[in-house]
Amino acid sequence: MEHVQSNEVELKENNKKKSKWNQMMKEKWLYLMLLPGLLFFIIFKYVPMWGIIIAFQDYSPFLGVLESNWVGFEHFQYFFSNPDFLRLLRNTFILALYDLIFFFPAPIILALLLNEIRISIYKRALQTFVYVPHFMSWVIIASISYVFLTTSGGVVNDILAKIIGTEINFLSSPEWFRPMIMGQIIWKETGWGTVIFLAALASVDQEQYEAAIVDGAGRFRRLWHVTLPAIRSTIVILLILRLGNFLDTGFQQIYLMSNSLNRSVADVFDTYVYFVGITEGAFSYSTAVGLFKSIVGIVLIVGADRLAKKLGQGGLF
Repeated sequence: MEHVQSNEVELKENNKKKSKWNQMMKEKWLYLMLLPGLLFFIIFKYVPMWGIIIAFQDYSPFLGVLESNWVGFEHFQYFFSNPDFLRLLRNTFILALYDLIFFFPAPIILALLLNEIRISIYKRALQTFVYVPHFMSWVIIASISYVFLTTSGGVVNDILAKIIGTEINFLSSPEWFRPMIMGQIIWKETGWGTVIFLAALASVDQEQYEAAIVDGAGRFRRLWHVTLPAIRSTIVILLILRLGNFLDTGFQQIYLMSNSLNRSVADVFDTYVYFVGITEGAFSYSTAVGLFKSIVGIVLIVGADRLAKKLGQGGLF
């Protein structure tokens, strides 16, 4: 009897394997289209993870990864006891928090505003207009900022000089560094961030709006009771993904906008890894710093996912 049951189980497993294989063969072109993306992640994301082990070594390029001496958690201990650690953590955390508070809601608000435009030609023109800054490099953004904000002929400071009789050194002032960074991010990426939210808004059932209008709901009540609940799952998922990159403040932008006068608030983990790892050749130490940042991101994304599930929302895992 047991032998017969085992044969039946094996037969069912074989049938499942055959059905899966047949399904894959039917959709072979879809899997073929998926192949370039898989190769990209394997080659540029997973294979380089092999280099993480140098964070636990006294890595020497002449000896290579396999023959370099192992030092365990020595680099981590040095980093956490380094006076720069708290300064870097504070600067990175404040910029990340500003990004979460000011930038994350911006695409949602802009998408809701664009969704209220009923004339399609105006809506498409505005969408195109707000998408354009995303395709500019940070070098161009930094150059535009310099032209507008510099004290030597800058447009903004010329206007301020005529209105209030004084100029503000935006580019070198530590007090203005973070607002300037947030302003650049909001201007550059808000439009592009609306793409996902506009797609989510397009899938909202129009009958719910009609029912709300019949019940006498105005635009604000339809927005609050119909639109936002419909895209809530999208907002939660993107928030979880954003928390995964919480400490990624962006190297290019910070590097281009920082200088010796605002360095006290401009130094973050990304720029610190560059200066220590590339310019000073401390490869193992900089890898340990980067690994610490990645671990924090993993903890945040897993914690946010579980919190979302406890609150009754969909998660990633």
